[in-house]
Amino acid sequence: MSAALTTHPTVTSTTGDPTPPSSRAWAWAGVVAGLASIVGIATSMQVDAVYSPEADGDPDAIVARLGDLVPQILVFHTATMISVVLLLVFAAGLRRRLADQLPTRSLLPDVAAGGLGLVSVAGLLGSGLTTEFVFAVADPSIGLVPESAVFFNHWIGTIPWLWVGAGATGVAVAVAAIRHGAAARWVGWVGAVLGGLTLLLGLSPLQYMAGMTGPLWLVVTAAGLALGDRAARGRVAGAGLRT
Repeated sequence: MSAALTTHPTVTSTTGDPTPPSSRAWAWAGVVAGLASIVGIATSMQVDAVYSPEADGDPDAIVARLGDLVPQILVFHTATMISVVLLLVFAAGLRRRLADQLPTRSLLPDVAAGGLGLVSVAGLLGSGLTTEFVFAVADPSIGLVPESAVFFNHWIGTIPWLWVGAGATGVAVAVAAIRHGAAARWVGWVGAVLGGLTLLLGLSPLQYMAGMTGPLWLVVTAAGLALGDRAARGRVAGAGLRT
């Protein structure tokens, strides 16, 4: 069987029976993390008070507009934090998945996991001010300084979009899959194209644009690993029955 299919059953030392393949729950966590990220990115785009023609750069008008966008801010925060947590699970699973197939001293598993760790941190920081501001913009009597609310709107429109780490992960997966056969080749090419584009965008002055391609790479790659390895397990089981 090709190394790209992985999930090879191992043999126990005492019974000689194959141990069951590891769960793919980590891969599905990546799918959910990607979808949650897309929701978070989309809702952060809707929090557009600083760009509203009605506000016209007036801090007080921006605060008033933000007060109308509290539901979007809350959805942004919740979706982003779900992604933050699940990215850690997917990163750990991806590292183990690659390490099982690559040479022992390969740096690729650590680079792949570390890149997603950067994305998780960016999401944590990007949503970290919502608790401070969401209640203040909803209740002007709290005494919010309008100029700080302007900064907050720019913050959530930029920091959670910093997906350059996912670009590094995608390229690492591409090398692991295409050069070493550690995953299906199409997964590698997705990493080369979407991951490479995400990396280039993240390195450019338009780095926040990586948030447009990074979540898409994550959803496709995580789904491919979950479904592909499931198919591989079925073929392994079928081969075992025939023997």
